[in-house]
Amino acid sequence: MFEIRIICEPADVDRITAALAQTFTTGMARFHTTRSTGQTRLYVTADLQPAAPEWPTPEQAYEGAPSILDEIGWTVRTLADDPLTANAGREFWLRKAALLDRIVLGDGTAPAVDAADAAMQAARQLMDFDDAAVICDPRYYVRQQYARQNTRH
Repeated sequence: MFEIRIICEPADVDRITAALAQTFTTGMARFHTTRSTGQTRLYVTADLQPAAPEWPTPEQAYEGAPSILDEIGWTVRTLADDPLTANAGREFWLRKAALLDRIVLGDGTAPAVDAADAAMQAARQLMDFDDAAVICDPRYYVRQQYARQNTRH
């Protein structure tokens, strides 16, 4: 948090206060007339606005992703190869959650309730694995993380 002090013409106070409020999280503005020039001293307590989280659309998140059938195959193979530890890694939970999210998104028809529940559960499992705060729909988090992982490769 910080204090902003501006000396301006009295007619500009409203415009400046509005511009500051768009740029910062601001407190109540305080006004004083300068002693010698008749201008206004404007004092505003401000803080930086938190950055808006980036939630990619499903199309953005899953652009270039393997087909749903390939991801089902990967999930099954991973579990078959080592059923005790396959679900212990982040990659497993991310890919499983993304797969289920994509199945629910499907072709636009209403998904089965079980599929939507499974997608939500897998998304929560990923968030638990990442120790992420629940500040959004868990499936949005999956899309964000999937998109981030795929931009690194």
